[in-house]
Amino acid sequence: MYKLFYNPGMASLAPHIALEEIGADYELVRVDTAAGEHRTAAYLALNPTGRIPTLLEGGQPVFETAAILLYLADRHPEAGLIPAVGTMERGLACQWLVHLANTVHPAFVCFYYPERHVADPANVADVKATAEQRLNLMFDLLDAELEKRNWLGGDAYGVADIFLFMMVRWGRNFQHRPPRLLPNLGAHAARMMSRPAVRRAFEREGLAEPYF
Repeated sequence: MYKLFYNPGMASLAPHIALEEIGADYELVRVDTAAGEHRTAAYLALNPTGRIPTLLEGGQPVFETAAILLYLADRHPEAGLIPAVGTMERGLACQWLVHLANTVHPAFVCFYYPERHVADPANVADVKATAEQRLNLMFDLLDAELEKRNWLGGDAYGVADIFLFMMVRWGRNFQHRPPRLLPNLGAHAARMMSRPAVRRAFEREGLAEPYF
């Protein structure tokens, strides 16, 4: 059985959705970041970065959201969450997954935690606003990509779509033009919310509207 160390709505949401899609047995272990539980010795022994999420299987932890998604997709090929190894389709799915993890996700850290990126608190608002502007450009690119197809990773739904949906959800708090207002991203998010696995994950985490 898997254990997913999570906090509602955080980066653990994507692996949580993947676990529901796979239909595997798993246990949720909530880590209260507001109470500092991610900095305890017990959690750091599993994930030395002190971040959420961590997946535990057979005593072996795996951390980093994209790595967990790839592991689960490879561990359960019958779920069809990523194309076969060695195919161009897999390369493109990994391309978008890595783009989301390496480019889009870090910009959200600036948006939600701008105080971490300044020496002078007077600059916090500027960092947050600049991060939103950068993210809007990133979402323009993603919206254009989805004009060509229904799913980001290719012709079939997969882990890149799960990660993208989580990013679109995080953008619901933008002051100007949240990504759900872009036509193709909005349609993609609606397709995601129609999936039973996504709705089950939201229900288990207690996530209420607005969903995205």
